[in-house]
Amino acid sequence: MKAVILAAGKATRLRPVTLTMPKALVPVANKTLIGYAIDVLKGAGLTDIGIVVNDLESSIPQTLGKGEGLGVNLEYIVQAEQLGLAHAVGLCRPFVGDESFCVFLGDNIFQDKMQPLFKSFENSEIEAAIALGEVSDPTRYGIAELDGDCVARVVEKPKEPKSNLAIAGVYLFRPSIFDAISRIRPSWRNELEITDAIQTLINDGRQVCPYILKGWWIDAGKPDAIVLANQLVLEELPYTPAPEDKGRIIGRSEVSHRVLLGANSQVIDSVIRGPVIIGDNTIIRNSYVGPYTSLGDNVLVEGSEIEASIVMNNCIIRDIPGRIDSSLLADNAQVTAAQRMPATRRFILAENSYVQL
Repeated sequence: MKAVILAAGKATRLRPVTLTMPKALVPVANKTLIGYAIDVLKGAGLTDIGIVVNDLESSIPQTLGKGEGLGVNLEYIVQAEQLGLAHAVGLCRPFVGDESFCVFLGDNIFQDKMQPLFKSFENSEIEAAIALGEVSDPTRYGIAELDGDCVARVVEKPKEPKSNLAIAGVYLFRPSIFDAISRIRPSWRNELEITDAIQTLINDGRQVCPYILKGWWIDAGKPDAIVLANQLVLEELPYTPAPEDKGRIIGRSEVSHRVLLGANSQVIDSVIRGPVIIGDNTIIRNSYVGPYTSLGDNVLVEGSEIEASIVMNNCIIRDIPGRIDSSLLADNAQVTAAQRMPATRRFILAENSYVQL
């Protein structure tokens, strides 16, 4: 069985972060979103993976290459125009050939690794299987209605939902899905919807089965969802004793358990309370880093407090009054206090930026 990860979307809901990086490369607990998808697929024994991107010059192929460092074989499929999930899946036919395959949305993170789903599908007569997760507001999702052990109907964002089981972005298909895609028409969004293709299979009398997810899952399409995903992943860090390396824990520092400190990083006269993950070559000086925080590589935090946030690589946070909370800082961001009077505030912000003071 092969797998396909869809990662060609423009991710407008995550701007301005995604103005300079694809959403699939946004880090959660210092691992890219697409890295979590690859881990699930690899854990299920799927190592031949196609990634749908909008351009071969995208930083996704430049970052992941052919997958050697990840223990998988990667190929890239270009979706130059974003005409829907079913359109993206249709482009993958030359890659998957006559094999069964998995489709995985590259911006979702799951607590459940779904191995029973993969194991049961391959040798079954099921035509398709979809992962479903319970949600509190079904009107925001594609929803599956069940009839016993089968999916009877899928509806995109129903006004009056008959189920709270949302389609969670992991699908297993036989090659018959390509014929179903060829017979659907664009929706009101002018996109080919994967829900319409699945409904076509159901209307043809093909068996489509549900897999109900265990635990949490996050559609990490917005900043708040990314921050929440970071907290949930860090919450699952196993116990590790507090680091005590006097070459890296310096001065009057207090570092708790469940703090992962990267190579050549230092904590100087600071307090760190886990769970926290800190990348390589990062300096924390005269500061407080609170629970559920991820700091990337080459970060400087000085004279500041931060908690429940994601700070990507090469960022500087210096002399900020008050505590930074539930924030997302992209690569090379700088947040600093004025060093001279008057103590004014100065902003240089990209489109769709958000600042709360």
